[in-house]
Amino acid sequence: MAAENPTNFSYMGLNFSDLSIGDSSSAFSDCNSDRSGEFQTASSQSRRFLIACASDNSDDQIRQLVGVLESDSIDEQKQAAMEIRLLAKNTSENRIKIAKSGAIRPLISLLSSSDLQLQEYGVTAILNLSLCDENKELIASSGAIKPLVRALKTGNPTAKENAACALLRLSQIEENKVAIGRSGALPLLVNLLENGGIRGKKDASTALYSLCSVKENKIRAVQAGIMKPLVELMADFESNMVDKSAYVMSVLVSVPEARTALVEEGGIPVLVEIVEVGSQRQKEISVAILLQLCENNAVHRNMVAREGAIPPLVALSQSGTNRAKQKAETLTELLRQPRSGKVAARA
Repeated sequence: MAAENPTNFSYMGLNFSDLSIGDSSSAFSDCNSDRSGEFQTASSQSRRFLIACASDNSDDQIRQLVGVLESDSIDEQKQAAMEIRLLAKNTSENRIKIAKSGAIRPLISLLSSSDLQLQEYGVTAILNLSLCDENKELIASSGAIKPLVRALKTGNPTAKENAACALLRLSQIEENKVAIGRSGALPLLVNLLENGGIRGKKDASTALYSLCSVKENKIRAVQAGIMKPLVELMADFESNMVDKSAYVMSVLVSVPEARTALVEEGGIPVLVEIVEVGSQRQKEISVAILLQLCENNAVHRNMVAREGAIPPLVALSQSGTNRAKQKAETLTELLRQPRSGKVAARA
């Protein structure tokens, strides 16, 4: 299923394509390969082996590691998964070699292990391999999505974080987004967003932002209660999650279920506060969200106006970026005509 078509919003002769909020890439720039560094438990022999693999690019040595993944010894599996994880961490050449050597299916089998460390090594090896575009389709077609979702539910904190990142990478192939959503990932990502550590929250929000470009995933996320943690994180300027949470909210509010949940969770006062005291980017995202909330809904317009939104909107229309000024001016006009203001139908 393709992502939703961009939303066209017209008001007083102005056209807004998808209520554009600019480039979100800088807000979602830190969900990459595993961040754990080298394993302190790796033996000197293992480190020499890894150096040899990296320098000689030995296909035979990589195949030996892949064979050990299917060992009856958990300790041997851990060692092999750890070494593959590290080999795949930094170079595309190694990622391609490892995938071509047949590592993906035995690594996927590790994701269901009851040994949490072995599961973590398997998840993170899959994540590192998924950083190579050539591997994403093979990983998904080999059956990785459901085991990654299972790891997101049963894994230790690092496994959950890296499973979220791996699902993000797989979701960059459009057809995988629906498969990931239908595998039960959305409630687990919402739980990680709400209850995880700061790294878990960041990884969950990044994955949710990608997955929720698909309408059915938006609805799943709302049904899983995503609006509550989003509003709470946006209200906490010390969380370092305001931008990420606002971007996720901005993709959700195109569906009515999300707009209803936003209001019920007390999102309007939070959005108005951000328009008043947030950064320029936060202000622009919040105005874009409020525009979608207020179009064709006089009740929401009255609620936003009663929160005192007009003065900060007027200030933003005078001092923001050109795009922010236009949105602020449009929203101000809507709020000044809460009962009679009309907006054109969506294209």
